[in-house]
Amino acid sequence: MTEARKIYIKSATQISMQQPLSEEWLTAPLVQTETYVRSQDPNFREWLNPLESRRMGKIMKRAIVTATAAMKEADITTPDAIITGTGLGCIENTELFLEQLCREGEEMLKPTNFMQSTHNTISSLIAIRTKCHGYNTTYSHRCISFDSALADAFMQLSIGDIDTALVMGHDEMTPSYFTILRRMGYVGQPGEVPASEASVAMMLTSGAPEGALCEVVAVEQTYGLSRLKSLSVDIDALLVGTNGNATHDAVYDDICKLLPAVPRLHYKHLFGECYSASALGVYAAAHLLQRGVVPAMMRCDGGTEDLRVNNLLFVNHSDGKNVSYILLRRVG
Repeated sequence: MTEARKIYIKSATQISMQQPLSEEWLTAPLVQTETYVRSQDPNFREWLNPLESRRMGKIMKRAIVTATAAMKEADITTPDAIITGTGLGCIENTELFLEQLCREGEEMLKPTNFMQSTHNTISSLIAIRTKCHGYNTTYSHRCISFDSALADAFMQLSIGDIDTALVMGHDEMTPSYFTILRRMGYVGQPGEVPASEASVAMMLTSGAPEGALCEVVAVEQTYGLSRLKSLSVDIDALLVGTNGNATHDAVYDDICKLLPAVPRLHYKHLFGECYSASALGVYAAAHLLQRGVVPAMMRCDGGTEDLRVNNLLFVNHSDGKNVSYILLRRVG
């Protein structure tokens, strides 16, 4: 019987409301108190030439930078697959195109905003830059978009269809869309974490664990909470996406009741809320496992001491219905 392949996160990079392309948030996090915080962008001139950069929206620039950094760190130039999760896609370009359409009619519209307004533009552009002619797809499933992309990559790596996969999660929050979501009660309410943005790239590989941040043991998506009861591995901590909204957080309370003795961690107080926030959660989990120690600032169970972890279960949900369980393990 063939031994199951082991899957590893070799590298993981982020651009968010914390310092970009950095893990300084582990020791000196930026504290944001506003209800709406855009990402801290790096100097794009270090990654893109000015002519190329001026034709792109911010989400495209962030995707290129995080993907390039993740591939460089993993020493991989061309992945076998590129899989992206995004809730809104290139919403800023979509808004620019529609605003111009309303303002000037259907004649003499600039094509660039339209061409870069679709959700799959991100994966396509990265594929062109990396000369990747393999599997390329985009998932857009609200808050579990990145989770779906990770599940796809995990399955293909597990059965041996591919050996490397660049998995990404990207979302931007424009001022106009923030206003809409605030009116809907999704973000921007008293006591909630800031509405923000996310750009994350991870390189997943099968094979040797050397240099990996962590192992991806399992990725499961269910309708409801029942599957969690079947987990048999010892879990050192639960990482959940509580954001201060009572209805949203109640789902995590129900999940944690199934494992009452397991310490509970959170991450959105550091990275904010958006449709791709779970990408930042998995990114954070990978780096925490590499360290082997979770700082006390990430605990939301009343604990005041740092926590040692080997097996960490990341849990995410969308509208209290679709639930993702991602089990990660420390290497070594």
